[in-house]
Amino acid sequence: MILYFSGTGNSAFIANKLASELNDSVISMNDRIKQGDYRDHYSDTPYIIVAPTYAWKIPRIVEDYLNKTTFHGNQNVYFFMTCGGDIGNAGHNLKELCKKINLVYQGIQGFLMPDNYIALYDTPNTEEAMELIKKIIPTLNQSIETIRRQERFIENKTTLLDIMKSSLINPVFYSMMVHTKKFWVQESCISCGLCVKECPLNNIQLQKNKPIWGTSCTHCMACISKCPVKAIEYWKHSTNRNRYKCPM
Repeated sequence: MILYFSGTGNSAFIANKLASELNDSVISMNDRIKQGDYRDHYSDTPYIIVAPTYAWKIPRIVEDYLNKTTFHGNQNVYFFMTCGGDIGNAGHNLKELCKKINLVYQGIQGFLMPDNYIALYDTPNTEEAMELIKKIIPTLNQSIETIRRQERFIENKTTLLDIMKSSLINPVFYSMMVHTKKFWVQESCISCGLCVKECPLNNIQLQKNKPIWGTSCTHCMACISKCPVKAIEYWKHSTNRNRYKCPM
């Protein structure tokens, strides 16, 4: 069973590729979280968790979901994490999480994907994104073969910097960046409600036909990136920046 969380499509792309190659079922954690659905899971095959990297760790929204549900059947679990740079020491946190939720950690594989974090960085155009995605396909195929052989992923060495990123910088990132204070909407908004639909935390409502953000946010960037008329902005950071959605 493959479970994924995705804001702009990178992790969804990998999850669907895995499902196709392994002939396995796939579940969107976005949908489950949005519906408040934490029912138990059962799988005869290993669990595969696919998620983006938020400040060198698995997103807290994903960790919270995994803690609230229960896993039956096959107890092995593989992690696939997309990132714009690297995954830091994310594996250490996931090993500890697996102990809590009674799953057997089989390793983590990071994938350098097009950066979608428009709140801080420029995002690639379609051509640039396609080139980046093509580069991860060989590693993705190797990972699939590892799972077919029922082997663990090779554990990469972590550096002191990796440890510092995941343990020290991660909480600073959440306290300073992960909020909704800087989201705003231009007059070009067409009141389509797509941002309301896409928000996994039900944190956006339409008031007077314009989106209003609440206090719960995971900074998945789905609302700003998927707006069909590019009306949503993040302070001045997103102005004139390309809105990224996975092109595959």
